[in-house]
Amino acid sequence: QVQLVESGGGLVQAGDSLRLSCEASGRTFSSYGMGWFRQAPGKGREFVSGISRSGDYKRYADSVKGRFTISRDNAKNMVYLQMNSLKAEDTAVYYCAADIGGAYWRTDQKYDYWGQGTQVTVSS
Repeated sequence: QVQLVESGGGLVQAGDSLRLSCEASGRTFSSYGMGWFRQAPGKGREFVSGISRSGDYKRYADSVKGRFTISRDNAKNMVYLQMNSLKAEDTAVYYCAADIGGAYWRTDQKYDYWGQGTQVTVSS
């Protein structure tokens, strides 16, 4: 069983920055592919970013490319999402997810474990 706990959300103004954190339990965190997803009110969950086990490979949704950066610290069992130049349309609940097989899919159905989410609200 893997537990994921997100933190770092909040209310900010457009143009501001936030860093989300996700702490994972388990001794094999370095073998997990990790992803960040978000869900806005009335919308489905959408892919934001994913990172490989080593952190060498990353992918981003087009809507956040150039503004968001994903990273991980395997020694601390942590994955991060640095969000810069935030826009009102970034408002959503943000979730981290783990794929114990090591992949970092764009598809939420491929992930095995999910956190409870953290709210990000960007006022315009």
